[in-house]
Amino acid sequence: MWAVQLVSLVAALSGTTQAAIAIHFQTTQIAWFTLMTLLTGTFFLPFVVKGAALFGKKRALIVATGLGFVGDLVAALATDYRTLLIGRGIAGIYIAATPLAYAIARDVFPRRWVGLANGIMAGGVGLVAFGGPFLSGWLLDDHGFRSVLWFMAVSTAVSLVLVAVLVPESPVRERGGRMDWAGGILLGGGVTLLIYAVGEGAGWGWGSTKFLGFVAGALIALIAFLLVERRVAEPLFPLAMVRRRTVWSALLATALAAGSLSAVGIVIQLLVLMPNIPHVSDGLGWSGEHNAIVTSPISVMIIVGAVGAGVLARRMDSRILLAAGAALAIVGYGIGTQYHETAAHIISWGVLAGLGTGLVVAVVPIMVIEVVRPEEQALANGAQNLAQGVAQIIVSQLAYVVMAHHGLVLKGTQFYLDEGFTNGLWLVIGCVTLGGLCVALIPRAERLEDAEVGQAA
Repeated sequence: MWAVQLVSLVAALSGTTQAAIAIHFQTTQIAWFTLMTLLTGTFFLPFVVKGAALFGKKRALIVATGLGFVGDLVAALATDYRTLLIGRGIAGIYIAATPLAYAIARDVFPRRWVGLANGIMAGGVGLVAFGGPFLSGWLLDDHGFRSVLWFMAVSTAVSLVLVAVLVPESPVRERGGRMDWAGGILLGGGVTLLIYAVGEGAGWGWGSTKFLGFVAGALIALIAFLLVERRVAEPLFPLAMVRRRTVWSALLATALAAGSLSAVGIVIQLLVLMPNIPHVSDGLGWSGEHNAIVTSPISVMIIVGAVGAGVLARRMDSRILLAAGAALAIVGYGIGTQYHETAAHIISWGVLAGLGTGLVVAVVPIMVIEVVRPEEQALANGAQNLAQGVAQIIVSQLAYVVMAHHGLVLKGTQFYLDEGFTNGLWLVIGCVTLGGLCVALIPRAERLEDAEVGQAA
């Protein structure tokens, strides 16, 4: 559980500190503080997941955690923004912990506990969302952003010890397999080129030769990946699995809905933590502690939604849970586009959006369990995390672009006006809506109660 929650905790801490880091380093490129982690995590995810299938999920989890610790140390010791980004990039490899942990849970828990176990692990996101702002607020207000970076390093070290001592190795793995290096490089490279192009598109110009060239390079790499995967004996992601309608439709819907909801934190954190400077910045200028107090009811609702989804998944169609969660989030953030000037405003619509977010994040791994076989679990979770990561990065970067369109640069720092925050929320709402509509594409699969799970228990 801690391995899963650390990914969310680091994301929460990063969101809370990004305003202070942008002002300290006087950068207009604060988007990369968060996106660099997602970018490298997305690139290395296929290799880590395939390694888990070949050599053991616990071993892969230990390697990813160890590299995450190294990256956190580099970031905590960084004296310039470039080095800070390098550290965050190395730490991004730890993103693979999430699909590995869910896969281990499926392999070692009894059938009747798998849904509840996944719900509890996903519900921990709410605990992180509840405690994370208080923690980061205390660290940020009393000790500065550097203390937050050091806390990330200590937390990763704790995760490394817990996994090494307490987590059992999964007995489910591929026998005699080989790593598909060509497929991994083509997939990771194509995705990286696309994400980098989106990140720099506003500066280059969306119709510029450079932007179009990067997009073309990404498409060529991804097409080459598909051709390679059809020829190699042991592909990185078996295309036969992804071609099944139950699989690709579930991946598409969950990636769009969950990835977009993961990106909304960027808009909210900048809204509440950026200073209020007339005609320059329309942030609310809250302290980290005040932000924690106001958002705590929202975090409670995330916990309620996530644990509730874990319980209801044994009795209800998971497609209904995903669609309901997306709908609640859409309504909540839709109200937020019009009312976000006071704490009362944010709490009133935030609890609705929080409940929807909890439902979505908890039902994602459950849907994956329902549509794949046990031996495909690690690969399917990896594919889902990869797709969700790409969606989150693209939506996040587009949110920065949309907000900056109604913002100003002062002393090297990018600030945002109210219209920018409003448009950022509308962008996320549109993407979540698209994910909710994609639920209609998913055919009925086995219910969690009937799905085949691991046999270790």
